Order: sequence, then structure tokens, then C-alpha cells
Amino acid sequence: MCRHLAHVGPTPVTLASLLTEPSHALLVQSYAPADMRGGGTVNADGFGVGWYVSDLPSHGSKDRSRGPALYRRDDPMWTDASFLDLARAVETTALVAAVRSATVGMPVSTAACAPFRDSADGGRLFSHNGVVRGWPHSMADLAGTLAPVDLLTLDAATDSALLWALVRARLAAGKDPADALAGVVADTLAAAPGSRLNLLLGDGEQIVATAVDHALSYRVRPDGAVTVASEPLDDDAAWVPVPDGSLLVARAGAPHVPPAVTVTAL
Repeated sequence: MCRHLAHVGPTPVTLASLLTEPSHALLVQSYAPADMRGGGTVNADGFGVGWYVSDLPSHGSKDRSRGPALYRRDDPMWTDASFLDLARAVETTALVAAVRSATVGMPVSTAACAPFRDSADGGRLFSHNGVVRGWPHSMADLAGTLAPVDLLTLDAATDSALLWALVRARLAAGKDPADALAGVVADTLAAAPGSRLNLLLGDGEQIVATAVDHALSYRVRPDGAVTVASEPLDDDAAWVPVPDGSLLVARAGAPHVPPAVTVTAL
């Protein structure tokens, strides 16, 4: 089982403040996860982080969001001293990050590491924490619903990459992000019962996540920021567990405007 995290807020924060510095940061979860549910003991098969970047004002133009930028490696996070240094310097208001424990039989490569990025529609980021049972045969019919070019351009030959392609197809067809994730979860559970499907989708302003047979929590911060993570990053009582079989949608708040966090049954 992998571990992942998403954050969106009104105030820039360093990558390190979420990924490496907390007492149970994603870095710690890569070598000492608290809840793997029989899916391994460490997340040592790579990691990645995608964050949203703002242009510096120039030529009289207003500051505007662009991105996301992406940093992925097929090594454990704790071995990448350059990333640990980078994380202290890079600031963002929104990110998606993950550490990977590869399912037996699936490739260990940079391309297989979440988050996966879509350059269309503002640049969405996607992660999957879990496993699709009976892979790949159980997903053959669902894979057949995709356009051939989508299959030929999968990021990697993994269940997570196929789930991402299925989500993208629904988004391209006009589905709301929450409906797209819920639909992929329902179709995948019908094709591959018992699958673990914690899906996470971010677009720089909103986080959409599912909790299906694996842990997920969220925390609303004093400035209106929202952090969603497989495991709480510390022992603060503000962390709220997401019930199994639920869909979470979260947007950051601002002064005098509370964040919008909704959790509904799938």
C-alpha cells in the first residue's frame, strides 16, 4: 500500500512543512507507516510530489496560477538528499504527494510513481493508494472502454495508471471530479471486488478523495487550509478520520470564509 497527501490553502507553505518536517510526515510514512493493512511494511519503491506554481508579475500582468510542477523518483524519499533540501525552499498553496510500495509484478520506475499529471484543464494531479484485485485480467473490460491512444500512452503498466486514464476519460466527457472518481470506484469494485481504492485528485483549488478499504484523514487549519492524508501527520486532535466507503470534497477557506469540506457515502 502506498501513502499519499494533498493540501490546498490560501497561504503558501513549504513542501517540507507537510512532507518532511512533521513528526509523522510523508517522509516518516515512507519507512514507518502506521497502517499498511497487510500491503507491505515500507514505501520504498519511489515517491513524487506535484505542486502548483505562480508566475512572478511581469510586463504589467497580474499574478496567475500555472503548473503544476512535478518531481518524481523511483528511489525511497529518505535517500534523496537533493529533494530534502529542495523541500525546504519551495513554497506553494496546493500540492499532491505520494510514497510508493509497488504491488508484486508491477514495475518499479519513475513513470509508475504518483502523482500522475494531466496538462489539460488547468493541470490535475492524481494518486491511488491501494490495489486492484485480479490485475490485469479483472480490468480488461473497463480498459476496453478507453480510446486506443489512451491505452497506448499510459504512464506505466500499473493499476494506478489505468485508474488515472479512466478518471481522465470521465473528466473529458464532462463529469464533475467527484462524479468521475465515484464512477471509477463503482466500476472497479464491480469488476474487481475487494479492491482497495483510495483515490486522490487535486487541481490547485479543490481536493477530491475516496476512502475504500484504507485509511484517510483530513485536517482544517486555522488559516482555512485543508490537508488530506492517508495518515495524520502528527497527533493533533484536529485530524478527522474519513469513514470507509466515503467521498471527500474539500476547498480552502479564507478570512471570514470557512473552508468547504464535505464527506458523503459513495
